[in-house]
Amino acid sequence: PMTQFDLPPPTDDQRQALEADLTPAEAQVLLNHGTEAPHCGVFLGEKRPGTYTCRLCGLPLFAGGTKFESGTGWPSFGAPVDRDHLAYIEDRSYGMVRTEIVCARCGGHQGHVFPDGPPPTGLRYCINSVSLAFTPADEPLPDKLGRGAPEGERAS
Repeated sequence: PMTQFDLPPPTDDQRQALEADLTPAEAQVLLNHGTEAPHCGVFLGEKRPGTYTCRLCGLPLFAGGTKFESGTGWPSFGAPVDRDHLAYIEDRSYGMVRTEIVCARCGGHQGHVFPDGPPPTGLRYCINSVSLAFTPADEPLPDKLGRGAPEGERAS
């Protein structure tokens, strides 16, 4: 796990700057718990090794190697890079009981997790592309909060 990452939330000033950088579509999903339309996300076909980070604050959330084709129309992952990097919230909207997942650091809405994924976890983290940014394996991870990424930490 990547627990060496700094998890305290952004300061108010940092949050304002990060939110100002979002497109209206990104803001609708990340800040207002929206959902992008299926089959149109930019990361649906992404297959390179690397790390998916929170689009808002840059926290690493998923490794490229855990992504799988779910057929749902949204990027799907079998496991997060570190369970502590996500917060899990019961969501009873639309007459269903689902588990919403948000970034544990900034609270940005990522998507939902379902118990119908592949082994070994049996979970499907169904994530909005606009909630994520992708860093190829040979590039340094983003440091959007200016706290410094752990020494030598690159996308995995």
